[in-house]
Amino acid sequence: MGKEPLRQDETCLNCNYSVKGRFCPNCGQENTETRQSFYRIFSHFFKDFTHYDSALWRTIYSLLFKPAALSKAYMSGKRLYYLNPIRLYIFISFITFFIISVFPNETEVIKTNTNQKSTKQTSIPSIDSLHIDARGIDGLTKIGVISQESNDTIKKLLKETNKINSKGIINLGFENINELDSLQKSGAKNIEVNSVKNYFLKKWLTVEEEHTGEEIFTKFSESFSYNFPKVLFIYMPIFAFILWLFNNKKKYYYFDHTIFTLHYFSFLIIMLLVLFFIDKLKPLLSISPVLGWIHFSLKTLGILFMFYYFFPAHRLFYGDKFFLSFVKSALVYLINLFVFSVILVLFSLFTFLNLK
Repeated sequence: MGKEPLRQDETCLNCNYSVKGRFCPNCGQENTETRQSFYRIFSHFFKDFTHYDSALWRTIYSLLFKPAALSKAYMSGKRLYYLNPIRLYIFISFITFFIISVFPNETEVIKTNTNQKSTKQTSIPSIDSLHIDARGIDGLTKIGVISQESNDTIKKLLKETNKINSKGIINLGFENINELDSLQKSGAKNIEVNSVKNYFLKKWLTVEEEHTGEEIFTKFSESFSYNFPKVLFIYMPIFAFILWLFNNKKKYYYFDHTIFTLHYFSFLIIMLLVLFFIDKLKPLLSISPVLGWIHFSLKTLGILFMFYYFFPAHRLFYGDKFFLSFVKSALVYLINLFVFSVILVLFSLFTFLNLK
């Protein structure tokens, strides 16, 4: 591909510096024409993609099958042969969560299938088409819509659920905000007037009042999936900090732990994508029991590999002896598991309370 023609104007479009050659000596931008043909744009894209693609697959192979090799190579100064750790993490995160978001939600598929089945079933008369005396439960039993056994069951359930809030996800002891306010004003026992507690109670009750259970589940799932990558990204500095606590602070800087963390989290996200695709093979299980065992084996191996990977990666990167590295790895793993679980619970609560 030939070089693009230079601009006659020798003033850099980026920094207004005087350009005597092809590249600006101040900022490095090429002083070429801004308007390009489609062929040149496509050629640039193809060249950049093929170059990026070769480095990408080389990086992913080393990331999956050579624990800590990427981190050690980067720390030794080999930074052009593989993708930059930050670019790698961002690229893998984008591809993984984009692919997951593209696939239809299982609940939507089940709902669609249920609707299709219901349309094929024999139609039953609508309530409005019945006589007034036939619109109750007893009336529906008389015309054969429900059996006498179902009639008795429904009546029993209605009696037992009269005092239960059918919309509530968790029974807080209040039907709605008005009931909470009235109990607080009346000075009822066990109702503490605490500003923080009161805020969360009202937020929780507001969500339950404004949404049905199905809407809460759908919106919560969407919001959680959308924001989960941000939680992972925010958690990485904490993970690196815990590594810093357990390793030689004179030999390793926080920056070193950050590089290891970026590569490790990139590995975890790739494995999440692999497990996601394995899980999508479920429809094939009905074909043969052998496929069911293969599916179960692949998923189990994937989960075990995610758990196991950290131990050799930690030992190879930090160079500790086997037993010492195992103890450190186990402690780091357990502490991170606890801290991340707490953060995940808080994030779930925040997501629920901010449903719109």
